[in-house]
Amino acid sequence: MPRERGEKVIATNRRARHDYTVEKTYEAGLVLTGTEVKSLRQGRANLTDGYAYIDGGEAYLDAVHIPEYSQGHWTNHAAKRTRKLLLHKDEIVKISHAVSAGGYTLVPLKLYFLDGRAKVEIGVAKGKREFDKRQTLRERQDKREAERAMRTKNRLGD
Repeated sequence: MPRERGEKVIATNRRARHDYTVEKTYEAGLVLTGTEVKSLRQGRANLTDGYAYIDGGEAYLDAVHIPEYSQGHWTNHAAKRTRKLLLHKDEIVKISHAVSAGGYTLVPLKLYFLDGRAKVEIGVAKGKREFDKRQTLRERQDKREAERAMRTKNRLGD
């Protein structure tokens, strides 16, 4: 079987972009079991409740739901187990400094395969307040209305 090329997105955490302001993103590998990989290849994962943390100089991903593999048996994995993230030491140090500075957290943004290897995009993010969420929504609506007005103007002619 030929090796996969390119990026195949499995799951995105759309809620994270709504609830957090993402400052910086990192790509991390995942330590997975065989049944987890097979389940991911079927496109089954949920990042909504997930979060990442640094403990003892290593990064971990927790509360990400990867359902059991349907053809698996006693070798199946636990759906919401803690998974180790593969990052460079300097990246872990940068992330831990940002998180320990206060107000920042690590959220998973996207889970995907890159050239056949499972990767997760994690973001160093700061939580939005209710006002910030409303402001973002208002800006998005204003932008849509402006684009709509331009389209109707172009359609009708000058």
